[in-house]
Amino acid sequence: MFTETFPSTMDTGVLYVSVPYRTCGHLCCCGCGQEVVTPLSPVQWSFTYDGESASLAPSIGNWSLTCQSHYWIRNGHVRWSRRYSPAEIDQNRDRDRRLLAQGPETPEPTQPSRLRRLLQFWRS
Repeated sequence: MFTETFPSTMDTGVLYVSVPYRTCGHLCCCGCGQEVVTPLSPVQWSFTYDGESASLAPSIGNWSLTCQSHYWIRNGHVRWSRRYSPAEIDQNRDRDRRLLAQGPETPEPTQPSRLRRLLQFWRS
């Protein structure tokens, strides 16, 4: 749902998209009821809409929530990802901090293993 601001109470199964604030929001897909906000930027998330369905990239890892759910939103559907170990979560957080500090002009190169996993995801 395209909106300028998010509602005070979000509905389950709705991805709210605020173009003016470059942000998406939704309730965690695991059903825990927590709000998830995904800022849109070259070093955070990107949003695509094909006129019928929406996608967010990269995956959404809710590491700060109790559920620690991890999923993709692709073509209007939730695709669950595997649960990350505490070490993997720490590595992802470190990488995200570095990318944010670098800014959009100098993104960190994609590791070949991560690229292979993404290609496998798209083929499935």
